[in-house]
Amino acid sequence: MHLHSFPHICLFLLVCLASWIPRISTTNIPQDEQVSDFFGRHESGSGHTNNWAVLVCASRYWFNYRHMANALGMYRTVKRLGIPDSNIILMLADDVSCNARNKFPGRVYAEAGRHLDLYGDNIEVDYRGYEVTVENFIRVLTGRMDPSVPRSKRLLTDDRSNIFVYMTGHGGNEFLKFQDNEEISAFDIADAFEQMWQKKRYNEILFMIDTCQANSMYSQFYSPNILATGSSEIGENSYSYENDYDIGVSVIDSYTHYVLKLMEGINKTSQTSMQDLFNTYDPIKIHSNPGVRSDLFKRPLDKTLITDFFGGVAQAEVFPPEEPEILATLTQTDSPASTHASPKVEPISHITSPSLNATTMPLAVSQADEWAIPWRTFRTWTSVAVVGLLVAWVSTR
Repeated sequence: MHLHSFPHICLFLLVCLASWIPRISTTNIPQDEQVSDFFGRHESGSGHTNNWAVLVCASRYWFNYRHMANALGMYRTVKRLGIPDSNIILMLADDVSCNARNKFPGRVYAEAGRHLDLYGDNIEVDYRGYEVTVENFIRVLTGRMDPSVPRSKRLLTDDRSNIFVYMTGHGGNEFLKFQDNEEISAFDIADAFEQMWQKKRYNEILFMIDTCQANSMYSQFYSPNILATGSSEIGENSYSYENDYDIGVSVIDSYTHYVLKLMEGINKTSQTSMQDLFNTYDPIKIHSNPGVRSDLFKRPLDKTLITDFFGGVAQAEVFPPEEPEILATLTQTDSPASTHASPKVEPISHITSPSLNATTMPLAVSQADEWAIPWRTFRTWTSVAVVGLLVAWVSTR
């Protein structure tokens, strides 16, 4: 053997080593971790698989135009960031777009230039007018609905749901008025959230409210995984941002205006965090002191993405492999001896193909895994043996 061919042999050996080392490393990775890597993990660590929004304008009458614009601005933002109408509950106590005093019928604007119509043709109002009551709001949150209520008016969340709750209207110290007719207190909302937690109706909640003395509305919260923010402290008013002289009233509140202004620069893939949002709060511009309560929230705010609440997600929940005891139970239910005394078994949720039998699919997968592991071991050691023979041959030459 000539010395000039030695580099080629070394290169060949390196290729052989590179071919079997990755296979050894992949066989040591647990199956559930490989599946999780394939589907992808949520970068912020929220663990949620779906997003919902409950948007409430609790004020009636034409001079409260800005409150409806607040709610519709949030509605447009969450839809733009990916939450579908089926996951949004929109409650509007008054329809100013059809008010006789509206110079622009069928339209609602949130800025004096009137560049963007918030009402438009693609809006779905779930609760309108006198349907917007404290009782209906609590029923939406807790899920205590009459069977006749359609699915479009229900908050169909689970323990993997992140919920954005936004409220706007006229309020005071620990209360918010509904249509100048009734009030909801901070205790009512706190107890409703606790019912939701007990019934596993949410993973995390972002509560945002724009009203006078807004920060008092989250002072009574005691359930976990709730992040809350408001527009003004106790004793402070929440002021409007600007007037439209053609419409004749204020068209949006300052706090909501600056929140929506930040949202306009965010898309579905944005890495902007909730801390970034809170850092933009400027009491001089807003004319009040916005507040944040995060002691019930377990994740750091700089790691919590805005899109965890304002955006839609496409996450897959990965279930662990079935336990041998469950598989044995499934096979026993198919045997003739267990026809009369077979325990009730819940369907396997992660099998979606109708052409596969739910009782035989896990067995087929487990048999394939039993063959795969010895074959990988055999292939690995065969590669090692070949490399060893090559090294021995080179050394003798």
